[in-house]
Amino acid sequence: MARLNTADHDTIIHVAGLRNAFGDQVVHDGLDLDVRRGEIIGVVGGSGTGKSVLMRSIIGLQPPQAGEVEVFGESMIGREEYEAKQVRSRWGVLFQGGALFSTLTVAENVQVPIREYYPEVDAQLLDEIAAYKVAMSGLAPEAGPKYPSELSGGMRKRAGLARALALDPQLLFLDEPTAGLDPIGAAAFDELIRSLQRTLGLTVFLITHDLDTLYAICDRVAVLADRRVIAVGTIPELLALDHPWIQEYFNGPRGRAAADAAGRATAGEAGK
Repeated sequence: MARLNTADHDTIIHVAGLRNAFGDQVVHDGLDLDVRRGEIIGVVGGSGTGKSVLMRSIIGLQPPQAGEVEVFGESMIGREEYEAKQVRSRWGVLFQGGALFSTLTVAENVQVPIREYYPEVDAQLLDEIAAYKVAMSGLAPEAGPKYPSELSGGMRKRAGLARALALDPQLLFLDEPTAGLDPIGAAAFDELIRSLQRTLGLTVFLITHDLDTLYAICDRVAVLADRRVIAVGTIPELLALDHPWIQEYFNGPRGRAAADAAGRATAGEAGK
């Protein structure tokens, strides 16, 4: 892996030598990645490179065949359930599509992790916390009593984000958060994530295909190819590499359009 910007930083996620395979299909082999505290890191790669599998390995849903995974300095491989649960309480996850429980309201979905980790919390406080998290996600108060089927796709993503924020996490995992959103909705969601990250001091691990998201809010980008992370760095640093997939991805028509849009946005901010 090409290591860029390798000055010492506080590492919140450390992955080393990761191997994931499904039968004869090897998805990861010798994958290494460090995520720094307080950054938004985007994870990109072609179809089948195992972006979601990597996230699932980090959060403990996909046990790897080999390798090390540490979060907050704690090993996540082979831990007792009660020990792993203490670490998991410090992160939140937004899965693709929101992954809400269809038989629960938005507010009840938000309350699920609170009930799991803090069963002693009374009903009134649960309602107050849920309402606060719903507001943080940019939803109107009337979204709380609604069911997922009554929400638009963008609203379901925000409801999923509210649930991911339920336990006041230090670390947020987002899997394709803007997929399926129109450009205006996607840009608004990006701005919400950046605002929350700055306000709450979050570290964000973000899987995306959205080049606009990468340019707008990501501090660094990790590129998956050839069963491993081939490079990590800022977009200008990645563009300096001659790997064909990186060049095709960032210098293709969509990449150039995203870069132009980011440049206009930066110029607009500077002119205020």
